[in-house]
Amino acid sequence: AQVEEDAVSLWNWTVTKHTGAVVNDEQRAKLRFVACRLIYLCEGRDPLEGTIRRQILMSMKTGKGWIDIGKADLADGFLENAMNSIEKLYAKLRKGNDGEADIHVHRADVENNLFKVLSYQAESAVAQGDFQKAVMCMQRCKDMLVKLPKETCYLSILCYNFGVETYELKRYEESSFWLSQSYDIGKMDTKYSVGKEMQAKVLRLLATTYFDWDCRLYLDKALKAINLANQENLHPAGFFLKVKILLKSGASDEDINSALAEFLHSEMSLDFCLNTAKLLLENGRESVGLDFLKSVPERFESSPDLGKITLLHIEFLLQNKRELLAKQKIEEIIIGHYTGKQLLPETLNQLHIILWDRAAKHYEEKSYSEALHWYNYSVSFYTPGQIDQNLAKLQRNMASCYFHLKQVDKAKEAVKEAERCDPNSIFTKFSVYKIAVMENDIDKAVEAVFEMGKLAEKSLQHEDKLRVDKNTGTNLLSLAAQIALENDQQIVAIKALEYLSEHLQDCQQLFAALKCLVRLMLSKVMAENREKRFGNVFEHTSVLNSTFSAAHKRLAESFTEEEFTGDMRILEAHWFRKVAWNLAVQFKDSPEKMRDFFVLSFKLSQFCPSDKAVLIAQKTCLLMAAAIDLEMGRQEVAPSEQMEHFSQALQHLQTCKEIWKVLKLTGDFAKDPTDTLLLLYEFEARSKLNDPTLHNFMESVWEQPQTEIKTLEIIASLAMESPARYPVLCKKALKSALNLHRKQAVIDAVKFSKCLHSLINISLPTGLTDLDTCVLQEVWDYFEDALSVVNSTNAYPEMEILWLMTRAWNTGIFQYTVGKYKEAEQWCGLGMRFLNHLGSLKKSYE
Repeated sequence: AQVEEDAVSLWNWTVTKHTGAVVNDEQRAKLRFVACRLIYLCEGRDPLEGTIRRQILMSMKTGKGWIDIGKADLADGFLENAMNSIEKLYAKLRKGNDGEADIHVHRADVENNLFKVLSYQAESAVAQGDFQKAVMCMQRCKDMLVKLPKETCYLSILCYNFGVETYELKRYEESSFWLSQSYDIGKMDTKYSVGKEMQAKVLRLLATTYFDWDCRLYLDKALKAINLANQENLHPAGFFLKVKILLKSGASDEDINSALAEFLHSEMSLDFCLNTAKLLLENGRESVGLDFLKSVPERFESSPDLGKITLLHIEFLLQNKRELLAKQKIEEIIIGHYTGKQLLPETLNQLHIILWDRAAKHYEEKSYSEALHWYNYSVSFYTPGQIDQNLAKLQRNMASCYFHLKQVDKAKEAVKEAERCDPNSIFTKFSVYKIAVMENDIDKAVEAVFEMGKLAEKSLQHEDKLRVDKNTGTNLLSLAAQIALENDQQIVAIKALEYLSEHLQDCQQLFAALKCLVRLMLSKVMAENREKRFGNVFEHTSVLNSTFSAAHKRLAESFTEEEFTGDMRILEAHWFRKVAWNLAVQFKDSPEKMRDFFVLSFKLSQFCPSDKAVLIAQKTCLLMAAAIDLEMGRQEVAPSEQMEHFSQALQHLQTCKEIWKVLKLTGDFAKDPTDTLLLLYEFEARSKLNDPTLHNFMESVWEQPQTEIKTLEIIASLAMESPARYPVLCKKALKSALNLHRKQAVIDAVKFSKCLHSLINISLPTGLTDLDTCVLQEVWDYFEDALSVVNSTNAYPEMEILWLMTRAWNTGIFQYTVGKYKEAEQWCGLGMRFLNHLGSLKKSYE
């Protein structure tokens, strides 16, 4: 009893909450499901009449709830339970009542429930596609109408709904059955009928079903159904359908005319008449259609929409290639327009569309004069001085025709009108641009491109407020560049391509534009170079730089773009890196430009596969960039600028070293000077930047046995080249170089003398008198080395011998002046030892 009470409470709660929209249909079906199951679990062996009635109600409503939310399969069990409960109730009522009157009352009560359950079962069967079961249930319901005549309307509409559902699923045979049933049931009881309008609606759908199923096979049935429908309730849809069926069946013109005559006096709208005429004309019934069309104006004399009839006539004539007759009709409309018989705005707009379509067709066929003829018809409906965006578009279209006909003056007039009506349109600016190009007015053309670029940019920022497609701006700029190139106006083309490179979103289009721009700029640069007009060269180079930068930026962004594949990306990167390399080579007279393009070539090469050729190119680009930065640093006066150049050089070298490590793994580079160049460039950059890690960096150099004499001598020279000053490193490099000179099988006396000269110079500064004994001893050894080589060869330069003699003698004199007589005697004696090796100069110094 408690469970039953709870179940009833749950049921009642569901009803109230659903009314307040607290639970939705599916939730309500689930709650009813639970409540209903609980009620059946509580019924006991001999349930009370009230319990059984509650079971019937709850089972029916639960089943109907599942059907309504599209889960008919879940409904069947509950509807079956409802059937069983109805039988139990009927048995119980018969058993408890002996009176004949009571039995009739109970039977009617049970039959009402039985009718509902059967109709729900039919509904469930249709939803699940079980046609046979649905027919069986429906037939039982139909048989029960004798006792339940009030249900006639409900059952008729239910069958109609089944007919609609199966028609939409294209199950035409089933649909025709249900619709026929609906009509038949609707006739069973006039008192409770659905009414003539509904019966006609059922029959029209039945006719449509036969029409769509197989019109030729079921023509008679379709015609019979539609004739019955029209008898029940004359409706334009019925008339239209009958004409369709007759046309499809290939009926004669007489049959169709007689069908049309049936409806001549019925109430039909102008649009409906026009649609009927259009149907006839589209199906090749020209004479019937035109006759019907001619009869329409009489019926709608006072209608302001009469222009629609003429419009349809014009459309038909044009479709059938009767342009002359169509033109006559249009000219009649134009005359009427200026004599008080204007078309309604909507109809006039439709006429404009027809005229423009016809003009566009002639334009595509390159019949520009004929296209102008149709555009002029459209212009006729505008008043002088009227401002309208459509008029602006019309004038632009006319201008395009005049362009093709080479009628520049007329084109200018049309464009001027377009500017008056819509000056801020990118299409108007494009028309202005075309005239400027035709007249070879470069300044005006560039200005028009500038305006188009601004409008294209604006369109991207305010895409939601645009009247044109977001790609319109870029498409027009592409076309502008193409027109400029075709007319040999490179300056204009360059300007258009610059804007394109800023706005194009499509990668392939962008790279095509960028490459075209590069080629144009290259031709400009080469021409200016030949004429030595360097100011223009630098201006063009700036454009080139920004173009390559744009290419680099887009290559870096292209990873996520499906339309731009990896292979395409590599091809574009190769093209731009090679061109950047060639440009760098071309700018040998401009170190800064040369450096910039080598750096660009390196950056672009990073989007290419790292094969040996690309690695070599990257290494060379960075070495060249570093070399140029070092050279620019040497030439620079301002310390801050110097430091910037040296810092940049160091950055290039660090990257280059990493690439060089990888590259050396790919083959034998024994004769490649890269290691030496990297060492010298890095030493120079670090020394001139006063890098605190310089001494640590050089430790690895002193340990390398293969370092060449020339390299060491250059390091020594760089160590003392301003702003660097590293005498200790200079001296160490020279000593290493001197040691290598000594180890030569045959000493090169000239090179040896130069190295020794530098070493003595750095070790024995001129004019110093208080030199350390260790230093003097070290320098003494260098002089002894020199004497040794002088004694062994006649190739030692005489001027170097003279210099050595003089330096030794002067050192002795300095010692003498400070009272170091023994040291003075030794050094002067050393100097005199060189005297014997002098040639022609010996007598002068003896």
